[in-house]
Amino acid sequence: MQPVSAAPADRSHEFKAVGLLALGCGMVGLDRFVISPLFPVMAKDLGLTYSDLGLISGVLSLAWGVAASFGGGLADRLGNRRVIVPAMVVFSLLAGTTGFATGLISLLLVRGVMGLAEGTYMPAALSAAADASPARRMGMNTGLLQMTLGLFGFGIGPVIATQVLRFLPSWHAVFAIVALPGLILSVLLQFTLRGPRSANLKASQGPETSGPGAVSTSRSVAWHRLLRQRNVLCATWCAAWFGTAMVMFAAFLPSYLVDYLKLDMQSMGFVLSAVGLGSMMGMVGLSALSDRFGCRRVLILAATLLLGTLTVLRQTDADPAKLFGLIFLVALLGAGSLGISVGPLALRSVPPAFAATAAGLVMGFSEMIAGAGMPVVAGAAAQSQGIQVIFPIAITAAFLALLGCVFGIHETRPVAPVVPASPVDSNVR
Repeated sequence: MQPVSAAPADRSHEFKAVGLLALGCGMVGLDRFVISPLFPVMAKDLGLTYSDLGLISGVLSLAWGVAASFGGGLADRLGNRRVIVPAMVVFSLLAGTTGFATGLISLLLVRGVMGLAEGTYMPAALSAAADASPARRMGMNTGLLQMTLGLFGFGIGPVIATQVLRFLPSWHAVFAIVALPGLILSVLLQFTLRGPRSANLKASQGPETSGPGAVSTSRSVAWHRLLRQRNVLCATWCAAWFGTAMVMFAAFLPSYLVDYLKLDMQSMGFVLSAVGLGSMMGMVGLSALSDRFGCRRVLILAATLLLGTLTVLRQTDADPAKLFGLIFLVALLGAGSLGISVGPLALRSVPPAFAATAAGLVMGFSEMIAGAGMPVVAGAAAQSQGIQVIFPIAITAAFLALLGCVFGIHETRPVAPVVPASPVDSNVR
């Protein structure tokens, strides 16, 4: 099998496809996380508690994880565009529908179905970006996609939510506004995305992977073998624990800043924007470094620094400047490491024909742990022990991620070599 970079790169298409897909991921982040800075206001209107916030985050993440686990394989079979465009339409409409929620049950229903659509979109988007990219920029481009998830979700989103709320009659209208950009992007992606450049690679894999019946059999074998592939398993472990550290901030940091440190809503919004800015730089910067130095080395260094920064942040008082700087570093290291685990590490560990499947498996299983299980546990702990309990959980998660990086990952090469004929036994692509 030839490397993914064997087909000539089209810089114009790469720029347009990666740019639109990145904006689409930004809409995923905005629609998913805008509820957190609005939660203190929503809680008063709807009578919600910290435990309810954990349930709302957990249901969306569980649905996201289940959908991602199967959505990647669906994109490999049907083509990325056929999965990406409908998923974006659905999650955008449901983001707007969140504004009509009247209580916990309706929020759980709407956010759960929204998680199914978002989880289907993400692995297909990563695979489409990899298809549009030469191997030497694959890490950077997939990092750009995931960068916008944090930039819009944690950076632009809190500012929009808290500032626009001052001019709108209620929080309900904010959700209606954030739904519109996704619908516009879905139309642009329909006319921009092409079939994968790796299509010729799939066709050249030999008779055993040619023809509809043979492809189906190959996919079935690949699914089980992917689950046994060491780097895929380690990527899932690392993504789960890096994701847990970040979920503590995504779901509970606004309430920590307002309820525990006593910041006002506007100050909270600006301090929280450090998460978006840090995520932006981490997703792109660390993923680009993995193109040059390999995933394992970068992840070990980032996890070590993350542990130290979380420990310092835990002891910091209500000083907005200090909080901004430390939260920026946590987001840079945590989100950047998560981006490598889900993107370059997973994608480089398998042949291109199974890229979306691998990304979906890593994203799906890690999301079910970090996004679905941990918010429920943390929400219950915060309700009984106080919101500050998020820090011991995040520090423990960072330590577990570091163990996986040191003892589990086989190093990946910066540029994909020729992939051997055996589909998923090699550790690097």
